Amino acid sequence: MQRATIQTLAKAVKTQAPAQVRLLSYTERQARLGRPVSPHVEIYAFPITALSSITNRVTGTALSGGFAAVGALSVIGADVPDEVDIRLTDANKAFTPTTLVHQLTATAAKFSAQEALHYKKNDVWEAYTWAQYHNFNLRFAKALRHIGFEQFDTVSISGFNAPQWFFAFMGGLYLGGAATGIYTTNNAATCQYVLSNSNAKVVVCDDDAQLKKFISIADQLPNLKAIVAWKADLVAAGAAASAVPVYSFESFLELGQDASDASITDDFDKIHPGHCASLIYTSGTTGNPKGVMLSHDNVTFTTATVNSGFPGGAGFFTSAERLVSFLPLSHIAGQLLDIGQQAYYGFHIYFAEPDALKGSLGKTLKEVRPTYLLSVPRVWEKIFEKMSDVGRSTTGLKKSIATWAKSIGSEKSRLSEYGNSGGVPCGFSIANALVLSKVKDALGLDECKAFYSGAAPLTPEVVAYFASLDMPLFEAMGLSETTGISFYNYAHRWKPNSIGPAIAATEARVNADTNELQIRGRHVMMGYLNNPEQTAAAIDADGWLSSGDCARIDADGFGFITGRIKELIITAGGENVPPVLLESAIKEELPIVGHAMAIGDKRKFLTALVSLRVVMDDQGAPTTQLDASVVRILTELGSSATTTADAYADPLVLQHIDDGIKRANLKAASRAQWIQKYKFVPDFSVPNGELTPTLKIKRAVVAKQYAQLIDSLYE
Repeated sequence: MQRATIQTLAKAVKTQAPAQVRLLSYTERQARLGRPVSPHVEIYAFPITALSSITNRVTGTALSGGFAAVGALSVIGADVPDEVDIRLTDANKAFTPTTLVHQLTATAAKFSAQEALHYKKNDVWEAYTWAQYHNFNLRFAKALRHIGFEQFDTVSISGFNAPQWFFAFMGGLYLGGAATGIYTTNNAATCQYVLSNSNAKVVVCDDDAQLKKFISIADQLPNLKAIVAWKADLVAAGAAASAVPVYSFESFLELGQDASDASITDDFDKIHPGHCASLIYTSGTTGNPKGVMLSHDNVTFTTATVNSGFPGGAGFFTSAERLVSFLPLSHIAGQLLDIGQQAYYGFHIYFAEPDALKGSLGKTLKEVRPTYLLSVPRVWEKIFEKMSDVGRSTTGLKKSIATWAKSIGSEKSRLSEYGNSGGVPCGFSIANALVLSKVKDALGLDECKAFYSGAAPLTPEVVAYFASLDMPLFEAMGLSETTGISFYNYAHRWKPNSIGPAIAATEARVNADTNELQIRGRHVMMGYLNNPEQTAAAIDADGWLSSGDCARIDADGFGFITGRIKELIITAGGENVPPVLLESAIKEELPIVGHAMAIGDKRKFLTALVSLRVVMDDQGAPTTQLDASVVRILTELGSSATTTADAYADPLVLQHIDDGIKRANLKAASRAQWIQKYKFVPDFSVPNGELTPTLKIKRAVVAKQYAQLIDSLYE
């Protein structure tokens, strides 16, 4: 039996010899190729004799040796476990399969003299043009090849967003390899696992701390050929004692430069859309992370289909857009937007400072004035908290004008929602001139066309607040396993607190029995690297990916996430409780709360762990010093508390928190979902392991860490 992908050749076979054609199941496909297969690939089995009479007419090329290339497709011989590419259904024909390499090089040629990557040097903005970006990719690829990097090898990158991150990523792809990001917060053991699991040949990092970490595990990685650092002091980091060669970024780029550019570019056609381009290691809450394999087509299809949803197709963005790169590039959201979308449009990327999420992002936004902004909920929450704090201190006529202006802003946002008129309310020009435009200008967002949030749900309070500023927050939803985006709100088609409709040429449904959201399409991953069991558990025989999210889809096709299946609390009384709703209600009622985590699985009633908002140290770990906004609120209550210990000992503060939790309980669906008791804990953080790099609570970690404290709530 010979196997082939569906499109021109298989359609011809089906037409002329339909009785001899059989579609293989997902399990058969995976077993046949000996590796996980993307669910959007269809492989058909039929006798070689069914091809012999039609091959010349279909392809113009005779079949020989059991293998024949058909455009971007392949016919698989019994002993040739070769590349299989993408089937194109009618809905997908508008999105021609391509690779990130071909897409980026075309964009670089088109905008060669335009600035592409902006970075700060000695506090002054400098930039690389598209031609320089492409040239650095070539130089990095030559250096990789010089040390023995081959097609399908992996380069790993750990460091804050910088041009060097892009050069290393694309340099690996230029050789037909894959790239994987490693979170800078990962410990040495996790880094070793990722490097070993991905069979990384080269690791690229930024500072001394990262370099020391990789040097410490180099002797346990027999396939690692080099460590490259772009900011570290090699001597101070102990490079001389490393088990593998350590290079500065500049010295690494000197390797292999006698090779011609053509020696790299002539091999670009060996890179196929179905080849793995990126490995995204999910941070997870327990156990080792899983390596999500994303193909070139996963990335280029997702960017193309998302772009097709804007008014006028891909006309929303231009090459003149300015975006700030600050979300971790190890995460699919930052990678898809900053690398993938930029390769599509050719716009400007400005790299934020490494301490962006600790406070410097605001300064960067004011300098760059981005035209599009995607962030995680916690960043929007911080802006909301600071602005609300300012609002509380405003009095008199100024406060009255601001309140009126925000009511006009809310109405304008409401009118822009899906199904409404899209008009401008009376008085908007005055409200905008007096208040709204000044707020945007102060935030550095006066030229921003759209404001997006992803990675976790926003609270209704935060959504409503930004809507009142004429800054409607559009939410998008996706997983690493769906290349970052599955649902997307657009400015002309959005609903508040919704994740938007499914992106074009993809499918979504809600399982009637479990309410789990399931997704299918070319954006769904190839599978988990070296993990066929988990791949099979995630993707069924028909290609449907189980998202792990509980959801509903309304009559207009808009999705709404109602909780996470794994996070769902099932009490001893059988009550199903989505904890995020309870936790969000507590934070809405109590702005002094940093995090709240509901407890109650298999318990008689619900409890919670509660932390107060505090100042974080330089590493992002919590101190005992209360945040200035918390101190201000407590001062208004009559409390003199400035530390967590002061707050815990003050009856005024404790009563304030009790009252807030009671108000939050009244928002719950039933009394069974009320928080009955709570305990204070230090605020959660990434360095201490309670939060993922995208600031989601690692519930299993927190539950284990505070097991005794939790048990005491039920004594």
